[in-house]
Amino acid sequence: MTIDQVFNAAIEYYDDWMRKALPNYAEIFRTAQELIPFDTAKSLEVLDLGAGTGLFSKHVLEKYPDAHFLLYDLADKMLEVARERFRGHPKQFEFIVGDYRALQVPHDYDLVISSLSIHHLAHGEKQDLFRKIFSALRQPGVFINIDQIRGETDYLRKLYWDHWLNQVRRQEPSEKKIQESIDRRTAYDRDAALDDQLRWLGDAGFSNVDCVYKNYFVGVFLAMRE
Repeated sequence: MTIDQVFNAAIEYYDDWMRKALPNYAEIFRTAQELIPFDTAKSLEVLDLGAGTGLFSKHVLEKYPDAHFLLYDLADKMLEVARERFRGHPKQFEFIVGDYRALQVPHDYDLVISSLSIHHLAHGEKQDLFRKIFSALRQPGVFINIDQIRGETDYLRKLYWDHWLNQVRRQEPSEKKIQESIDRRTAYDRDAALDDQLRWLGDAGFSNVDCVYKNYFVGVFLAMRE
């Protein structure tokens, strides 16, 4: 299956699964909200890459109710869920079904966000995308990326994996769903080390680059175009 088919097949339980499978879900997205430096009255232009069902955009909308969003994703059925989620805001949301490796957007943005998506790319593709994101931002502009981190050693990789599996099994009774997630991770995840991700962001032109929050294998990355 292609990656869009895999995620389209998970739409019925995806949002619930994210809250179970993402370590400290609420704290991660609260941190991401706090990192957005603009006045809450500002009508932000937001680009959400790998938007899926729109979870990250939902959290941004809570803080910036007048923001305008472009949700970009390869999985059309995931975006259908997002359309339904935001149907009460028809003038604030646009949607593009497409592969953001060939990113083309109609204008520049104040904020680019992404959540648990970019780790699916090959490392060279990640670097190329970071350059495209930098070019798509206004000055000042901000990129916030919630994504996976590869442990630097075998010990750390096992530590991250065991912690994740123990957490999920405490919350999810369905071994079938757990195995489906394991299969997705095995087939499609291409996690990068923390230092590599920070360096690639700097190489793309970003300043104030940091992993502001880290919980085992998940980090909240900040990068700014000043």
